[in-house]
Amino acid sequence: MEITGAEILVRCLQEENVEHVFGYPGGAVLYIYDEIFKQDKFQHILVRHEQAAVHAADAYSRSTQKVGVCLVTSGPGVTNAVTGIVTAYMDSIPMVIISGQVPSHYIGQDAFQECDAVGITRPCVKHNFLVKDVKDLASTMKKAFHIAATGRPGPVLVDIPKDITRDKCKFDYPKSVAMRSYNPVVKGHLGQIKKAAQLILNAERPMIYTGGGVILADAADELNQLVNLLGYPCTNTLMGLGGFKASDPKFVGMLGMHGTYEANMAMQHCDVLIAIGARFDDRVIGNPKHFAQNPRKIVHIDIDPSSISKRVKVDVPIVGDVKEAMTDIMKLLEEALAGGQKLNTKAHAAWWGQINEWRKKECLKYGTSDEVIKPQAVVEALWRVTGGDAFITSDVGQHQMWAAQYYRFDKPRRWINSGGLGTMGVGLPYAMGVLLANPGAQVACITGEGSIQMNIQELSTCKQYNLPVKIINLNNRYLGMVRQWQELEYGGRYSQSYMDALPDFVALAEAYGHVGMKITNPSDVEGAIKDAFGKYKDRCVFIDFYTDREENVWPMVQAGKGLTDMLLGSEEL
Repeated sequence: MEITGAEILVRCLQEENVEHVFGYPGGAVLYIYDEIFKQDKFQHILVRHEQAAVHAADAYSRSTQKVGVCLVTSGPGVTNAVTGIVTAYMDSIPMVIISGQVPSHYIGQDAFQECDAVGITRPCVKHNFLVKDVKDLASTMKKAFHIAATGRPGPVLVDIPKDITRDKCKFDYPKSVAMRSYNPVVKGHLGQIKKAAQLILNAERPMIYTGGGVILADAADELNQLVNLLGYPCTNTLMGLGGFKASDPKFVGMLGMHGTYEANMAMQHCDVLIAIGARFDDRVIGNPKHFAQNPRKIVHIDIDPSSISKRVKVDVPIVGDVKEAMTDIMKLLEEALAGGQKLNTKAHAAWWGQINEWRKKECLKYGTSDEVIKPQAVVEALWRVTGGDAFITSDVGQHQMWAAQYYRFDKPRRWINSGGLGTMGVGLPYAMGVLLANPGAQVACITGEGSIQMNIQELSTCKQYNLPVKIINLNNRYLGMVRQWQELEYGGRYSQSYMDALPDFVALAEAYGHVGMKITNPSDVEGAIKDAFGKYKDRCVFIDFYTDREENVWPMVQAGKGLTDMLLGSEEL
């Protein structure tokens, strides 16, 4: 029996066991929406802006092992989605974006709501397709899901002209995919793995540095086993938080621009660096020339060969899945240790002694106050109230860094934020996606009064689908990170960083049908958070915390400086 392209698309999503699709309808996708109306195997979530649809699908994926799916119409529908697509692309998040397109015979004629979706998204997707024949639709969808989830993951866009969704053919969903041009390497080279194992065994000042690749590969268990086997210090990037338990004394904290003193110093002064699923980006190592000053041997494991030796030359490159590579390395290490080879425990004791000296700086210590709320104290209170077990989404700015520094993540996929692109406005739609993927979970969105207003209309979506997100608004009446840079590097000229004419967030939350609280007293912070997760457990709650206006994020490595050129507080300026 022949069925329409729209029905084929819906059947493809069902074959992929999709449970939620985030989207917004429009003329080019109405045949698809008509078929969605007729089925009940997956739920469509109607957002209020296409950017939020992509962010929600992105977080759905980040918090699970599933491929997020979103659906947008042609023209402004797909252009509105681009920010979300780039956000996912920069952080290697597996996602399938389905975009409507004008009918095939209108393409190139500047038709109503026409744009070149394939051309526009080509630089910011892992791959994209324009479906030109309904007979190709099922196989294209199978390829899209396969490409998105394998190798280095990423978003894949499928652009479908309206006539293709109306045309008919027989439905046959492929069981598997074979593409001659796409065969990502999964198994690391055994010779390189042997070299890595030997370097690791002989290290005197070792350091394990891991990133988002560990989270994406679901390799947190293997990472914890490796660190515990060796007893070596471990640091996570912003995207890798939760990969290794923050409560473990072997964790030296996050590294990089706002990383801990001990993590940055250990990165710079180690003799063997084991980099796993990380990419040595500018926010992590600062100036590459400064980083290269200290001689060290570097082992780098990554699924993407283009990420290896891109910014920092490495000695032992291992291309492959980090989970498999760590398993193979551990097997060799265990065999060597069982066979009588010893770790250099004397050198390691001296190295830990040095790290503990660095720790004495207490770089995350902050001044307390009985009069004004300190943003760091809000995050610490949130950590205590939730038992460190919540899903934390964040927007981008100072509040994001405080969340990363003071909420100690012991589990992977609990920290959901925009790393590579640094997208303001992700926090609330991220929280929606996480809650739909993990019903009943504790989910808090840590945000600021600037970021939250970029997608605040999604409070309406939270109302429609009864999503009890807890919004922790660290309101300092500034675009805080911009203000911090202006204070440090632009002579205190606060150009356009002051937030004038802010709304009454409590009244706004209540207007959307939610609970609003305004907190100005430090003694009320923990009680408000307890109420949000207790008394108002089943409601969306917006807590507007009026925080210290001029608090800065410390430590800080200024742009262009080396990893160890850290400012630890305003007294160093």
